[in-house]
Amino acid sequence: MNFMDLFWIFFILSALQPVMQQRMLEAMRARKIAQIERDRGSRVILMVHRQETMRLLGFPLVRYIDMADSEQIMRAIHMTDKDVPIDLVVHTPGGLVLAALQIARALKHHPAKVTVFVPHMAMSGGTLIALAADEIVMSEHAVLGPVDPQLGQWPAASLIKVREDKPIEKIDDQTLILADVGTKAIEQIRQAATELLEGRLEKRKASALARKLSEGRWTHDYPITPASAKEMGLPVNTSMPDSVLELMALYPQPVRTQPGVEFLPHPRHAQPGSHS
Repeated sequence: MNFMDLFWIFFILSALQPVMQQRMLEAMRARKIAQIERDRGSRVILMVHRQETMRLLGFPLVRYIDMADSEQIMRAIHMTDKDVPIDLVVHTPGGLVLAALQIARALKHHPAKVTVFVPHMAMSGGTLIALAADEIVMSEHAVLGPVDPQLGQWPAASLIKVREDKPIEKIDDQTLILADVGTKAIEQIRQAATELLEGRLEKRKASALARKLSEGRWTHDYPITPASAKEMGLPVNTSMPDSVLELMALYPQPVRTQPGVEFLPHPRHAQPGSHS
């Protein structure tokens, strides 16, 4: 065996190492998901969005809730018996309102208990999804966020304020159009949030909380802590299982694109004597 043979062996092993590491990581995730499902008698679904770095250009690419996520999660719910609880682990900065609402409504209509685990953050659309849960389990320092709609780079509430505070003859047509759309968007989100909260809170409290979260009283990245969420009336506790944190540890900051939603792709049936 000469130097060139050794070089090519080293080159091949170096090229295969990332692939092998990724396969091992995926196998570890699958085992941990299966363990949690056995322990809790539930369907475990993950929606994890990390900031990714493109391999060649090296600039950050932020993942967010999109239609592919809603399709995958709705498929997972469809493959789960009605009497099997669902445990959804969420780590996201937010995303498309339509996708988040589809996920939230599908969870809301699932007859068995739905628990949303927030190890670190579930902002914006992630909070909208959490509103559909029977129980929200947050780590001690995890955060939720407001659900006020954003129109491009502008908060809808701020566009409306410009229209209200500035003489109309000094406002350009585009701003007026955006303010009109923003008014409709806030009302739509308020109605949707109220719908998700009803049954968890009495109607008056659900409407008041939905308005507080959607009207733009805070900046969009305002952190809602577990204590604040409890004061608002949300079913929050901080009894985060170690197994969920161990599962999150298997989702390190990636260097390439990977699916944002993952679950074991087979029908999930109730087990005799299972508990949630």
